Amino acid sequence: MKNNYSRTGVLERKIKKMDQTAQIFKKKNSSSKKLSEDGVGDLLEHDYETQTSTKRKRYALLSFWELPEYLKDNEFILGYYRVNWPIKEAFFSIFCWHNETLNVWTHLIGFLLFLGLTIASVMQVPQVADLLGMFTSAVANVSHNPKDFFLGATKLVDLKQITEQTMGSAQPGTVMPVTRWPFYVFLGGSMFCLLSSSICHLFSCHSHSLNIFLLRIDYVGIITMIITSFFPAIHYIFQCDQHWEYVYLGGVTAMGTFTIITLLSPSLSAGKFRTLRALLFSSMGFFSCIPAIHAIIVNWTNPIRDTIIAYESAMGIFYLIGTIFYVSRIPERLKPGWFDLAGHSHQIFHVFVVLGALAHYGAIVVFLEYRDRVGC
Repeated sequence: MKNNYSRTGVLERKIKKMDQTAQIFKKKNSSSKKLSEDGVGDLLEHDYETQTSTKRKRYALLSFWELPEYLKDNEFILGYYRVNWPIKEAFFSIFCWHNETLNVWTHLIGFLLFLGLTIASVMQVPQVADLLGMFTSAVANVSHNPKDFFLGATKLVDLKQITEQTMGSAQPGTVMPVTRWPFYVFLGGSMFCLLSSSICHLFSCHSHSLNIFLLRIDYVGIITMIITSFFPAIHYIFQCDQHWEYVYLGGVTAMGTFTIITLLSPSLSAGKFRTLRALLFSSMGFFSCIPAIHAIIVNWTNPIRDTIIAYESAMGIFYLIGTIFYVSRIPERLKPGWFDLAGHSHQIFHVFVVLGALAHYGAIVVFLEYRDRVGC
């Protein structure tokens, strides 16, 4: 009997010990599981923070010294560069501040302005389409009599007066309105130039290949704007002598085509050929002096001669000043880093391009009004 009790006690102690061991194992297993879950959570959180930090760093604005070689165009702009941004991120950067923001918006606003002028012209809304023409006419009158400037300013705000002068300028039964296609060729070329420039500055940060492609389209846009600027002026000036119209339009088109072919060469897209590109563009501008001098001679007694000269001189001065800023890289050359976001030469160049195009638009409005009224 004593042995049975002894064996029972030993068995109970073993069972109790086994229960204690099971409890300890269960507790350890639970702690280990909790520790494992916490470790996974910490790892996931760390991975998310790393990815977020990497993404932020990837789309951060970089300095000039962090750029790949193909983006090192202006060593005087030291910061706020976008590099290798996806198309979506580059598109929405139009609403952010970087060193291309104003380059995009200066020409985008110009594009929207010319789009509005085109729509107004197509829909025959003289109150809008001839607004700039009336303003520049008032300014041109200063060369004859300063008092006329105030009269012109008064007419400018009188939309009824604008309508009457435009719609009633032609005498009934005398001269039919002249064709408008050269006018729309100029407007189309200007809009293409301004829009392609905005797209280039917005998306050229995406990749090297896209950068080169957009730069070529930008150059083509500039040349297209120069070529199409000749069409209305030469057509309406030499409308009654089409031989010279064909000579000048053929010449400028051939010169523009040669320039486009030259600039589409990959080797000439590099930054070191900026001066060559500017000279090619300027040479087309200087070519305009030949038909301009011819036009002055054959239209010496024309009553709108001084007004047209004022318009076209303003256009030439605007383009020339813009080119000087583009080539010289002033003011950022004088204070590197100070004009990274606003005020650097390319932004100033864009503004003068738009002003030059508007001055030419004013001249064309006068051409149209005169030809509608006088014809040949």
